[in-house]
Amino acid sequence: MSEPAFVRARKSVRPNVLVGLLAVTGTVVAMMQTLVVPLVASLPKIFHAPASDTSWIITITLLVGAVSTPVAGKLADMYGKKRMLLACLIPLIMGSVLCALATTVPVMVAGRGLQGMAMGIIPLGISMLHDLLPEDRRPAAISLMSSSLGIGGAIGLPFSAAVAQFASWRMLLWLIVAFAAVMFVLVAWLVPPPSRGIDRRRFDFVGAVGLGCGLIALLLPISRGAEWGWTSTLVVGLFAAAVVILLVWAWWELRASAPLVDLRATGKPVVLLTNLTSILVGFAMYSQMLIIPQLLQMPAATGYGQGLSMLAMGLWIAPGGLAMSIMSPVGARITKRFGPKITLAIGATVLAVAYATLALVMSSLAGLVIGAFVASCGVGLAYGAMPTLILGAVPAHEKASANGLNTLMRSIGTSTSSAVIGVVLANLTISVGGYQVPSATGFLVSFLIGCGVAALAAVLALVIPARKPTRRRVEGALPEESQLAAA
Repeated sequence: MSEPAFVRARKSVRPNVLVGLLAVTGTVVAMMQTLVVPLVASLPKIFHAPASDTSWIITITLLVGAVSTPVAGKLADMYGKKRMLLACLIPLIMGSVLCALATTVPVMVAGRGLQGMAMGIIPLGISMLHDLLPEDRRPAAISLMSSSLGIGGAIGLPFSAAVAQFASWRMLLWLIVAFAAVMFVLVAWLVPPPSRGIDRRRFDFVGAVGLGCGLIALLLPISRGAEWGWTSTLVVGLFAAAVVILLVWAWWELRASAPLVDLRATGKPVVLLTNLTSILVGFAMYSQMLIIPQLLQMPAATGYGQGLSMLAMGLWIAPGGLAMSIMSPVGARITKRFGPKITLAIGATVLAVAYATLALVMSSLAGLVIGAFVASCGVGLAYGAMPTLILGAVPAHEKASANGLNTLMRSIGTSTSSAVIGVVLANLTISVGGYQVPSATGFLVSFLIGCGVAALAAVLALVIPARKPTRRRVEGALPEESQLAAA
């Protein structure tokens, strides 16, 4: 009797190569979050358009990424994870080419939208590592892959600032095209051949459209509310529409024979509490990425700003990406000894302590850099623990889609963070050289908000039910492997 395809695939894996390749791919994809941030002030001049139009160049990536991530996860469960990973790299390449050639805002927005479709690669990579690696290699590998979402965001800023300053912004996009093309070839060549999908039910098109519409109605006013006015008819109407659409979508999903998202599985205490904690950690993670760069670039005349250039600022915060990768094996050891919920709680606590410290030393360059590094350590621990909790609580045929939903929860947290911190800093200002800039009080309040949110995440993590290891796990024979082998 021949070995199942899943077993043959696992035997053919070179763990270090697989982990390195998927982590680098995830990091390149995550760089799309901050890729054009150094260009924000220049975009109206580049495209001869008002700032209200060019702001869509950033917003569209968030929206498309949020909608496409859970869909990519579901399709991966149906047709195979490697196939979907390669499929996600194609729009990244196409979108980057389109952006590099763009001369108008609509073309640039279309390209950035295609780039957003690649965000599903990170949860797909997590699921692949869980399926293909030996049990003792999974925690550290999954932690690194999950942290690539933050690593890419952290290193994307200095990378794009350096390229834009010393070459051109179009060269920046062509480099992404080259990176993505190389990743496509390496994934196709080095990742083991895919086995068949294990969820052979029909794709839930109604559920996909419903979730997409609901997320757009929710995230659009969150990301543009400050510009449109939080009490405007448009913003209030979109929030109301989001509530109605998502309630109808939930009703449909609970009755569908093959739902896009199994809400019953998502409602399990482990999954539900992990996803809620993910929103809070996503909020806290992104808050410091919004606050600290502004403090570093704020004029020194304010008394609390450091007056750094965009490139210098990016180089000072770049170690944060390194911190996340360093914490992957540390988090894996903590998870192995105490369980992933403790790792998640420790990570959130470290993040809260970092925020409290930053509030005290925000006028010190060394204090800001060290605080950002410690905060990134906390994010690395927390992000690494979340997929482990999710993977251990859902059946084999829903692992990719469940990870996609968890990544979506983090995105909702980052989007909400952007809105909340933006409102705080925009309303607590002082005048410097005739311009209104965020005040010291605004930054202090922002740090305290981040601290409170991270502390709440730590408390919520401790409430997550612990899963006792079974004999089957100790011996390395996971229950889902028999299901995957049978597929």
